[in-house]
Amino acid sequence: MLKRFHHAFDEVGTDEAGRGCLAGPVTAAAIILPKGFKNTVLNDSKQLSETKRDILRPFLEENAVCFGVAHIQPTEIDKINILNASILAMHKAIDQLTNDLKFIIIDGNRFKPYKEVPYECIIKGDSKYMSIAAASVLAKTYRDAYMARLHEEFPMYNWKKNKGYPTKEHREAIRKYGITPYHRKSFRQLPEELTLKL
Repeated sequence: MLKRFHHAFDEVGTDEAGRGCLAGPVTAAAIILPKGFKNTVLNDSKQLSETKRDILRPFLEENAVCFGVAHIQPTEIDKINILNASILAMHKAIDQLTNDLKFIIIDGNRFKPYKEVPYECIIKGDSKYMSIAAASVLAKTYRDAYMARLHEEFPMYNWKKNKGYPTKEHREAIRKYGITPYHRKSFRQLPEELTLKL
């Protein structure tokens, strides 16, 4: 059962989607849920079907005290690495919140301080706390929609389905067509890039 982190104040929950992808942005969301918020469907976005996530997104947007979503593009990911890009995306999502921030809870184990706001990293936080689960749903649905738009431009990679993750089909398309401006050049696009070319 998902719970609130603290009853003393409204916490900001934040999470990202797309860290392990070969193409597309890393996307983060931050959200403050109202006191007394309840939803029996809400869970870590990875545990939910696409249909359930798509139903939850407007519900969360309508019921949130405030929320923000931010994308960090592949060129930036290549420059600063995926961990820093994920944290930057979370900071940019938090920047969009309109309420006073009292406490931030983050899914995972790495974060950089946001201004003077106290925070806590929580392993598997998206399966423990409502606000992180809500942020995970927003990050995932916004990123999926973004990848569906990119799919129109480069349908041969089938991003509408694989969302830029390293599926067999995606890798076959990279082998056949090469990479696009949306691919992350700092990521190993094909497994054989492991081998040394002597």
